[in-house]
Order: sequence, then C-alpha cells, then structure tokens
Amino acid sequence: MSSRAFTKPNLLFIILGGFFVTNALMAEFVGVKIFSLEKTLGLEPVNWTILGVDGLGLNLTTGVLIWPVVFVLTDVVNEYFGKKGVQILSFMAVGMIIYAFFIVYVAIDLIPADFWPTSHLSVITDEMQKQELAKDVGNYNKAFGLVFGQGLWIIFGSLVAFLIGQFIDVMVFQRIKRWTGERQVWLRATGSTLISQFIDSFVVLFIAFYVGAGWSMVMVLAIGLVNYIYKFVVAIVLTPVIYLAHDIIDRYLGEELAESMKKEALE
Repeated sequence: MSSRAFTKPNLLFIILGGFFVTNALMAEFVGVKIFSLEKTLGLEPVNWTILGVDGLGLNLTTGVLIWPVVFVLTDVVNEYFGKKGVQILSFMAVGMIIYAFFIVYVAIDLIPADFWPTSHLSVITDEMQKQELAKDVGNYNKAFGLVFGQGLWIIFGSLVAFLIGQFIDVMVFQRIKRWTGERQVWLRATGSTLISQFIDSFVVLFIAFYVGAGWSMVMVLAIGLVNYIYKFVVAIVLTPVIYLAHDIIDRYLGEELAESMKKEALE
C-alpha cells in the first residue's frame, strides 16, 4: 500500500473516526440502563418539580456519559476536516449502529443450547449465592434479550436525534468560526454543543416516548429539561478537553499543516 495512504491527516481522521464510531455505538448499547446520578455520587435525590411534574431527579441513561464525548469529537473533526468529515463519520456511525442492532436481534432469536440459560449458576459453588443469583437472573437467555433488545422506537429516536444534532452542531460551529476566526475556540465548540444537545435531548424523547410510548408532552418536556441540565454542565466541564485536543493535534500535525487543514475545513 502506498505510503500516501498513511499521511498524518489520514491517520488522524482514522483515529478520530474510530473513537467517534465506537463511542456512538457504545452509547446506544449501554443506554438501556437508567442510573441515579445523585445516588452514584452519594447524594440525596433532588426531587425537582418541573412543568408540574413531581419527583424528577437526575435519573439518566448511561449513554449520556458517552454522548458528550461524541459531540466533542464532532467539534474536533469539524475543526480539521470540516462539514464533509463530520457527515462521513455521522453516517458511518448510524450505519454501524443499525448493523450492530440487526446482529443483536438475530442473536436474540437464536435458540439457546439447553445448558446455557442456567450456565451462569453452574460456576457458583455457594448454595446461598446460587439461590440469590437464580432469583435475580433466573434465565440467562431471557436476561440477554431484555438487556440487548431495546425498543425499536428508542433506537429510531436516538438515531434521528443523533443525525439532527450532528448537522446542527456542524452548522452552528462553522457559523461561529466564520465570525470569530481562529479565536475563541471555546465559543464555537461549547456553543455548538449546547445548542445541538438541547435539540437532541427533546427529539429522542419525543420520538421514543411521545410517539412510541404515549407519554404526555408535558412529561417529555420535563424529563428533557432534566437531561439537558446534565448535558449543559458536562459541556461546560469538557471545554478544557477541547483545548487539550487541539494542542495535541496541532503538535502532531505541525503548525503549518494544522493551519492549512483548518482553513480548508472552513471552506
């Protein structure tokens, strides 16, 4: 293979793309678990009341831990490879997610070996532990289906929200960069993320739960606001990471090549 295929820009795009697609894919799979942020941090639940909906706390999908990383990577790719680079990775991520879920649904429908549904119990020698595990996870095959067999509306909603969020992020990022030039990296990176995450938070809930599960619009808006509060804070916290990523990449590419790629990306 020609050495031209392994130029610094190409290798950078491959590395960023690998992290981008992997994070997007993992966010979809681990997103089925809902966790309490307050309890995880050892705090009391906040029990907010928003739009008349009581008892709202920071109960979030595990995927929200990863999605902010995807949007940071979006801004980095946008900085050096422009709108086209983000589009390629976004469609690649969606394609890989659809492919992965197709394989998972095929795996769920496969008839398990006779021993497999209880194979998790055979390695436990303590009878009390075995009984507790059998009570919690009686049938390994059913547990497999429950964990990986997410509802189609949730999958569809998250993919649509992801694509809309990505394109809005790119548009806002490039608009701000044309206004500010190379200055104020934080403004275009964090600003575009805050706007795209706001829309992403409500689109996925609207499709998955208002359309798919029959939730009220008030419930969707209230939970969407709670999710966005978390995403807003995380986007601000991750701002220094964007500067660190820029510094590492500029050092890797060299000042002249880095500046050339940024100008070309904006065009």
